[in-house]
Amino acid sequence: MFLELIAVFVAGIACAGIALMLIMISGRRLPRWITPIAAGAGMIAITISSEYSWFDRTSARLPEGVAVATTVEEKSWVRPWTQIWPYTKRFVAVDQSTARSHAEQPDQKMVDLYFFGRWSPVNRAPMLFDCAGNRSALLIDGADFAEDGSLKNAEWDALAPDDPILTLACEA
Repeated sequence: MFLELIAVFVAGIACAGIALMLIMISGRRLPRWITPIAAGAGMIAITISSEYSWFDRTSARLPEGVAVATTVEEKSWVRPWTQIWPYTKRFVAVDQSTARSHAEQPDQKMVDLYFFGRWSPVNRAPMLFDCAGNRSALLIDGADFAEDGSLKNAEWDALAPDDPILTLACEA
């Protein structure tokens, strides 16, 4: 976030400098008020560019075996351009390289999910998926396994058969 703030200030200074050069080149026929307008426009442009490129930059740096499952796009009245072209604010990635299953429960896969947010820290959560039953259980808050690999003390949530997170977890 700090580096993006510096980039915004640098873009503002650069655009103001370009406007000042245009004023000089024109023989001072251009009005001086274009300098702050150019600085503000440059700052807004770099902010918009940073918002829209965040998902591509972040997802490109994911390690091998980690696949993006779902994205959440956002529209905001504070950012009127998002009404036309929403931007990706959050996404969930499935770490297929960590997939594990028990020999007695072959239809169940345990994988790590990563939750990414634009201005949020990355969160990791282990989750168990029942591929045959189209359901999932978050493995926190006292979830435990029996000796046969079945899950105890956890709540199962039903999922749609075509749920992208379920699909990626079961492919692992």
